[in-house]
Amino acid sequence: MIMAFGATGWQWLNPPREWTADDGLTLFCDGGTDLWRRTRYGYTFDNAHVFGRTQNGDLRLSVTFTGEYSEQHDQAGAVLRIDETTWIKAGVEFADGVFSLATVVTRDYSDASMLPLHESPDGVTFELDRVGDAVSIRYGLAGEPPEHLLRVAYFPPEAPVLAGAMAAAPVGKGFPLRFTDVRIAAA
Repeated sequence: MIMAFGATGWQWLNPPREWTADDGLTLFCDGGTDLWRRTRYGYTFDNAHVFGRTQNGDLRLSVTFTGEYSEQHDQAGAVLRIDETTWIKAGVEFADGVFSLATVVTRDYSDASMLPLHESPDGVTFELDRVGDAVSIRYGLAGEPPEHLLRVAYFPPEAPVLAGAMAAAPVGKGFPLRFTDVRIAAA
């Protein structure tokens, strides 16, 4: 178990080769990593870097980060993961030359939604509130509070989740990023 963000009990699922936890979490996201199941492309990846703590019941996950995205589908953000077939990720993705706020809800098949941004974000905060059978996803750009509702999705209630930060670089060689804050609290 790892001490980070003022708490113990953090763990890696698919740790990157290079990372440090100090007053935040700095890592180099390895290439060839992703979280995706079946839809459109027919492939399944479950090898993204996930740094989190296992939580039960209702919770609020808040993740603040910056990244140096440069290649197709470079991505980072927040994640709630029950298992390899059931999870939600929300973050920033670089695709087709555009930065987007991206949410993927997976219950055996991945379902993605994207909101294009006009430029590379200078820091983003995502907040995922799990209450009962739903997760509300909010965001804030460049230091603003996460007040903008991006999506509400069904999520199985009561199942323990690995809640925390995620990063993936499916196509490229990888990229550096920094999570300045990751907080998990009971909702």
